Amino acid sequence: MSEGVSHSLAEIEKQVVSLFADGVRVAGLPRSIGEIYGLLFISEKPLSLDDLVERLGISKGSSSQGLKFLRALGAIREVEGTDARRTYFQADIELKKLVGGFIREQMRPHMESGKDRLKALEDEVGKEADPTRRAFYDERVKKLERWLKQAKLVLPLIQRVLGE
Repeated sequence: MSEGVSHSLAEIEKQVVSLFADGVRVAGLPRSIGEIYGLLFISEKPLSLDDLVERLGISKGSSSQGLKFLRALGAIREVEGTDARRTYFQADIELKKLVGGFIREQMRPHMESGKDRLKALEDEVGKEADPTRRAFYDERVKKLERWLKQAKLVLPLIQRVLGE
C-alpha cells in the first residue's frame, strides 16, 4: 500500500488491509492480493477496480491480476454498484469457501504436479551408483510420497472442519 494514498483509508481499514497483506505472504502470494481482499472485506460498499487502485495506491495491473486471482478462488464476487458502466466487487466472507478455493486453485495443482516430480525422483534414485546414498535417497523419496498421501487425506478434512 502506497504511503501517499494510505491516508484515504480509515485506521481500521489500514489495520485490516495490513492483516490480510501479511497473511497472504505466508502462502507466498503477492501482498497486493491481501490488500485487495482486506479492503473489500472491511468495506461496507462494493468497490470497483478504480476504487481499489485509488484507495490502495497500487497499479491497475496489480489490481486487475489480484481481482482475477481472488475471483478464481471464490474469495470475491461481482455485484451491482452505483455506476452501471463499472464492475464492482465484494468479499465473500465464508471461511469454507476461501479455504476450499485456495485448496482447489493452489494446493491441488501443486500436489498433482508433485506426483510426476516424485516419479522423476524415483528414476533418479535408481541411477545412483553408491548403494548407501541410493538407500538414503530412496528413504527420503518414500517419505515425500507418504507426505503427499497424507496431505490428500487431510485437505478434505480441513475443508469440512472449517465449514462447520
